[in-house]
Amino acid sequence: MMLLNYLRLLLLPFSFIYGIAITLRKKLYDWGIISSVKFDLPVICVGNLAVGGSGKTPTTEYLVRLLAGYKIAILSRGYGRETKGFILADDRATAKSIGDEPLQYYQKFEGITVAVCEDRIKGIEKLKDGHDLIILDDAFQHRPVKAGLNILLFEFRKLGTLQFLLPAGNLRDVFSSRKRAEVLLVTKSPVPLLHVAQQASINELQPNNTQKVLHSYLKYGDLKQLYTEEQRSLETIRDFEIYLLTGIANPDPLIEELEKYTKTIKHEKFPDHYAFKTDDIKKFKSAYESGNRKEKIIITTEKDSKRLKAAGFKDLLVNLPVYFLPIEVELFEEDKITFDELILNYVKSNRRNR
Repeated sequence: MMLLNYLRLLLLPFSFIYGIAITLRKKLYDWGIISSVKFDLPVICVGNLAVGGSGKTPTTEYLVRLLAGYKIAILSRGYGRETKGFILADDRATAKSIGDEPLQYYQKFEGITVAVCEDRIKGIEKLKDGHDLIILDDAFQHRPVKAGLNILLFEFRKLGTLQFLLPAGNLRDVFSSRKRAEVLLVTKSPVPLLHVAQQASINELQPNNTQKVLHSYLKYGDLKQLYTEEQRSLETIRDFEIYLLTGIANPDPLIEELEKYTKTIKHEKFPDHYAFKTDDIKKFKSAYESGNRKEKIIITTEKDSKRLKAAGFKDLLVNLPVYFLPIEVELFEEDKITFDELILNYVKSNRRNR
């Protein structure tokens, strides 16, 4: 840990230079010297200031459920894919062709369009005529597009802590950029949420008169078997030995949830969007098989399951109890009413055929 902190100090001058560069870019857009394109249909952007781990994927899925009566397109960059350009998701799509998160959206929801494109303007141009609205996944820093509604996410436990810009820290944008967002959504809040904690995050974010600060939390579903999608509740694995495999930015909330059921968790942690290799899975399988506990289980995340399924690991895993744990975002009662009403009113009032 001391070595890590020392490395961060060494990188601080580069963070300073990075901060100057992105502040200048921000001002050029704010002053209109570099222009942004606004489209004539509702465009909702879900983003954050940090690198990964704030809950963009389940928040996007919440919007899809909320707006189920509309023809929706989700447009993502497709982080981690091995392709370039505009690609429309179809039944042949894999994590390698479109990325794990877009693949999750496509396989999870019927009747929506999922596409990936580095150039969001080009992507929206291709999608806009056939849809009522477009959700931009992780595009808050993509200033060439002027979204009609920006939802900016902040992880509860990181508010109030000292955070640095890249490369010394995990921030990819300056804190003042939050003023561009209409909704500041605090994610992964504790349940119950005490009023004093709620007020502390509002004081930290210092919203202006038009911004809403709202709070959400994670809701865990039942475990689903990787290949058969047979389901079982978390209660059924109480006191099991868990072999946890993750390639996400922040697995801590997941570990905290699993620790409610068992204290024996053996965690194999990889970087966010990590492309699992055969040797990784063989090593992990060997560790599982050498475990002494009779009642044991392998658990991964829903996002990781897309890469495990698509990467040809079935022969190694098919006979093992491999499950993924779905999560959903939920808002606290009063905040949910405010959030839902704000989103629905925005879409309704900005439709082209209103």
